[in-house]
Amino acid sequence: MTKPDPRDLLGIRDLLNEEEREIADTVRTFVRKEVADHAGQWFEDATFPKHLVGQLGEMGLLGMHLTGYGCAGTSATAYGLACLELEAGDSGLRSFVSVQGSLAMFPIWKYGSDEQKDRWLPAMARGEAIGCFGLTEPDRGSDPGDMRTFAKRDGGDWILNGSKMWITNGTLADVAVVWARTDDGVRGFVVPTDTPGFTAREIKHKLSLRMSATAELSFDDLRLPGDAVLPGVTGLKGPLSCLSEARFGILFGALGAARTCYESALDYASTREQFGRPIGGFQLTQQKLVGMAMELNQGMLLAVHLGRRKDAGELPPELVSFGKLNNVRTAIDIARTARTILAANGISLEYPVLRHANNLESVLTYEGTEEIHTLVLGQLLTGQSAYR
Repeated sequence: MTKPDPRDLLGIRDLLNEEEREIADTVRTFVRKEVADHAGQWFEDATFPKHLVGQLGEMGLLGMHLTGYGCAGTSATAYGLACLELEAGDSGLRSFVSVQGSLAMFPIWKYGSDEQKDRWLPAMARGEAIGCFGLTEPDRGSDPGDMRTFAKRDGGDWILNGSKMWITNGTLADVAVVWARTDDGVRGFVVPTDTPGFTAREIKHKLSLRMSATAELSFDDLRLPGDAVLPGVTGLKGPLSCLSEARFGILFGALGAARTCYESALDYASTREQFGRPIGGFQLTQQKLVGMAMELNQGMLLAVHLGRRKDAGELPPELVSFGKLNNVRTAIDIARTARTILAANGISLEYPVLRHANNLESVLTYEGTEEIHTLVLGQLLTGQSAYR
């Protein structure tokens, strides 16, 4: 029998097929080569590494779980594993890929017209055009049905007014998928960001996701042609289906941050000496390492299981909530525990632990807060809605 690997205690890798392992290995190599040594500086400088976007496109990571239009057409599980490896570098990098593929490309791919698909998807898959997703508003986060952004008809055109907040890629984007109320219900609009009346303002002074480009979007009598609307969906089903796609990537991605924190603590415990020997030899340190290893491996089993269900077309959105809620909580616990093993060194950007811990605070909130996912599952269990 082969001795278990401390970095893959349950042998999760053996559950993956050859293509999935190859994709995971390729992305892991890319992150270690291009991201790991620079992520701390990018975090400190609050700078997104835009120069990597073309490489992400060349690797087929943008919209990778979609088919056609230059997209790679991989399995959902492979997409999840890529998200995990990207977030092992930094949550901001995974957020870029999630927003590009699951929140900007996916609605155009699923609900857009042929013209919209042909115009945007190939360029977005190559990384030549960047997208963002406008749903959250300054005073409307968990209750998007009460949004204030409104689009009204003006002859054959649409006039869009309103604002969106906490928009990843907002200052980088060439196109925004914006959700707005209309007289006929909530509709999605494909908005080129060079349209007069569109403004993106960078949100500064963040203590989390500093490597991510985050913006407030404003629409001031922004005029769009009639064919800017996504024809394939009306109502909140549209944006909520996109969020479910993004949450799936998160339930894998958060474990990448957790794995980096766990491995950092494991390495540190083997070399840091106190009282004449490595701290990994002390019982309390071993207790922490064992707890982290157990949580990480349990989260990985859950992620792979949900990935298999999604690939089989049998993953309801409530179970995506289950995975996102559980695995982000797990990742935060691991990051915080790892920080205690590194002690004072754990707060330094020379190590990745507190950077990941800070990022995960945002990951816990976006794409549905901890409370909202709890209520989603509560409704599933009881049959009763507790939202209002």
